[in-house]
This record gives sequence, structure tokens and C-alpha cells, in this order.
Amino acid sequence: MKKKKILALLLVVQIIVVNLLALVPGFVEKWYSNGLFPYLSKGSRILLGRIGFSVGDILYFTAIFFCIRWLWIKRKTWRRQYKANFLTIAATLSVVYFLFNFLWAMNYRRVQLHEKMGMDKEYALEELVAFTKRLILKTNATHSQIQQNDSLKAVNPYTVDEIYLKAINGYDNLEKQYPYFAFKHESIKSSLMSTPLSYMGFGGYLNPFTNEAQVNCNLPKYNLPTTTCHEMSHQIGYASESEANFIGYMASVYNDDLYFKYSGYSFALRYCMNNIAKKDEKLAKSLVPLINKGVIANFKETEKFNEEYDSFIEDIFKYVYDNFLKMNQQKDGLKTYSKFIGLLVNYYKDKEL
Repeated sequence: MKKKKILALLLVVQIIVVNLLALVPGFVEKWYSNGLFPYLSKGSRILLGRIGFSVGDILYFTAIFFCIRWLWIKRKTWRRQYKANFLTIAATLSVVYFLFNFLWAMNYRRVQLHEKMGMDKEYALEELVAFTKRLILKTNATHSQIQQNDSLKAVNPYTVDEIYLKAINGYDNLEKQYPYFAFKHESIKSSLMSTPLSYMGFGGYLNPFTNEAQVNCNLPKYNLPTTTCHEMSHQIGYASESEANFIGYMASVYNDDLYFKYSGYSFALRYCMNNIAKKDEKLAKSLVPLINKGVIANFKETEKFNEEYDSFIEDIFKYVYDNFLKMNQQKDGLKTYSKFIGLLVNYYKDKEL
């Protein structure tokens, strides 16, 4: 009982310490994100990367089983032993919270990527439209290299496992220009929960306890390369979803493979068009005729996938995840995903696509 009380008290202490560390991102960047974390993450990936199934998913299934089992055993004790039961819960949360932050989540408190790369993240609508027009030309050109008929959608010919193997090439190329995006020791897995993830509206997730990139293998295959690269960016310590989207895009377009490049360009184009539509729907519609019909067919493929798995479950989990992100230094919640457009617009101000 004494140990449980100490652990429960430490939960409060941990929360205070973590929030104080958020005030000194430079310290976190130096001593955790570029100090301790690389060793922890590489160790996890070396240890688990060769295992052909998702250890993290098994870990979650096991944890859920034991939680349900404990609740069932304790179901008749809450009136008499509610203090002891709450103490057990608090002590358990204390351990989980420590491991979560120690093994990965302190990266939420690191220096923001736009500061690290020396660029702004704000943009005007005119800048977004100008960039989107350039992106349309690039996406169309890449689509035409894959598909001779510009009215037909691009079809990725690779298996899911082949996509995982090819993803590292983009990071290898990206590292030559930006060493802090270096990636070694792959640990990319198709999630055992891919169908539930589809209903929840997620393309994948990083398991913070095992550092495995868990990918929803049900996704339309043309989009799978960028989703894979997104989850890989979390593995090297970029916790922000907007930053992971940006790095996932960069690792895709830096890849030597055309299907990866197309995945990255079309991914970014879809976000750009959605962002323009939120500000000026008429303007967004005026840009649609500029896009190859085959590219639009791929976008419709994504829409069909989302409609197929649309359910109230997605609303529940997105509400929970939205608040989780807000609690972890991402004040815009799920809207953070689309914030990577600001990074793109500013990155390409003086660069060719």
C-alpha cells in the first residue's frame, strides 16, 4: 500500500515536471530529443524490428485484457474499497505516464521544426494559392510518368511489405541535406488493428512503448507510402502531427521511386485544396479543372474509403485524440495535421518543387 501511495504521489510530481520542461524546449531538444531518445528509439527498433508482427499491438491487447479482468474482479468492492482501488489506478497510471514520457513523449516538448529549419510557418491565402498551382503542375507531371492516360488513377504496384522496405530510401536521401532526419533500423509493421483504425479514422500510429511504426494497411495503396513515412518520422522523435506530415511528405518526394513521389505530391495537394476550400470554396473549385482527372480519381478513392468506414466510432476517438493532442503541446488538436501546409508554403518560397 505504501508503494502505491508513493507512485500515486509521483504521478502528480511527474505532471508538474513535464509541464515545467515544456517551458524550456531547448533543454529538451539537447538532452532528450538529441541526447537520450536516439539511443532508446534505436534500441527498441533493433530489438523489435525483425519481429514480423506488431509487438506493440499485442502489448495493448494484453493490457486491455488485464484491465478488464481487474475491473471484473473488483466490481463488487467499490463501496468498501474505493480508496484502495483508486490508489491502484493512480499508481498504475503513474508507471504508464513515466514510460510514455521517458520512452518517447517528451518529444512533444522539443524545439519546433520551423525554428530548427529557420523558416516561418504563417502564410497568406495568395501564397497558398500560388504554391498550390505549382503543386498541381508537379502532381500532374508525376502522375503522367506513372499513368499515360491522364484520366485514369495511379495504381501502386507494390505489396504493402515492399512499400515498407522502399520507404527508407527517401530518408537516406533526405539525410544528405538534413542530417537531423536520419533514420536507421526500420521497424515498420502493419497494425493488427488496421480495421479498427479504419473505423477510427486513423492511417496509423506510433507505439510509444515499443517505437514500432504501426500502419493501417487497409488504406488506399497510392497513399500508403506517405503514411508510412509519416509514422517513421514519429520514430525519430518528431511528435507534432504537422511536423510528421511535413517530414512524411519530404521523405516521400525525396524517394527515388515515382510512386512515393506521387504519394507525397498528391497527399500535399489534397491538403492544400482542402485548406483553400475552408477559406474560399469558390476559389478552390476554380482550381479543380487544372488537376488531372486521374489525380482526382485517386482523391475519390480516398473519399470512398473514408465513407466505407465512416461511423460514430470515428467521432468518439477523434474527440479523444483531439483533446490528447491539446494536452501535449498541440493547441490546435486534430487541426494540427493541416498546419503542415504552412511549413510547405514557406519551405518552397525560394525552392523548386
